[in-house]
Amino acid sequence: MATSTTPAPALQRPRPDRNPGPGVNFGRVLKSEWIKVTTVPSTVILIACTVVLMVGISALLAWQTTFLFEAQSDPEMAAQMQAQGAPDPNDIVRDIPGSGLTFGQLLMASLAVVLIASEWATGMIRSTMVAVPRRTPALLAKQLIMAVISFVIGAGSALIAYFIAQPILAGSDLDFGLGDDGVLLHIVNTGSVLALVSIFAMSIGTLIRNTAGGVVTSIGILLVLPIVVAIFGSGTEWVVDAARFLPSSGGEQMVATTIADGAFNQWQGALVLGGWSLLLLVVSLIVTKKRDV
Repeated sequence: MATSTTPAPALQRPRPDRNPGPGVNFGRVLKSEWIKVTTVPSTVILIACTVVLMVGISALLAWQTTFLFEAQSDPEMAAQMQAQGAPDPNDIVRDIPGSGLTFGQLLMASLAVVLIASEWATGMIRSTMVAVPRRTPALLAKQLIMAVISFVIGAGSALIAYFIAQPILAGSDLDFGLGDDGVLLHIVNTGSVLALVSIFAMSIGTLIRNTAGGVVTSIGILLVLPIVVAIFGSGTEWVVDAARFLPSSGGEQMVATTIADGAFNQWQGALVLGGWSLLLLVVSLIVTKKRDV
């Protein structure tokens, strides 16, 4: 009997059906960006320092306000302080919770630039774009995560500062309630300003793609430009009118508890700052889609 030398075919195991899952979606991109931010120790430390700094400045201002109020109890001292243009403590106490906003903008704008510009500096942006081939969702996820973090930091710091300031102010009967006119909106908008500033700064970092250049540009527009305008343009009417449309001016009006005559209200200030942030965001998305990574 003839025998075949051909080996018997190996028994093939049935291949299990593999579910590839939903693949890349915006939720997963958000999760990856959240992990990037929260797992870097320097980022977490900077966020904690921002909270401490904002709350600390508010507490110091509360103490200074009580000192100013007690000094004005002396008629001679009150007349001297009024001649020097010292503010009435009752007019500024409701602005105390968000008084650390300027330093908060400095730190969060810098962080926003670093988070995006460092990816181009290290080449990590290539890995990001390989994992998420569509560039718009990748950049929007970064922006959204940073904006949410900034909002929580701003509003949370202002709320903590409110509760810390009340015992200090109560000694001079200057304490106030959350339900007082404009107080709660002031606290919420402290977070809103930081969120819009982070979008503004991250968009600049996306356009410049350089950490130092992005930080200098963002801080220059937000903090230095208003000072330059105030020094050199204070006597020119059209410059003063135009200065109301600066991003920093919009942020100031968003957290204002009292509105001066002729000034923007909180919602108009939000339109100014929000308009700048949205414009730069759209431009950064368009430019990133057209340029190589």
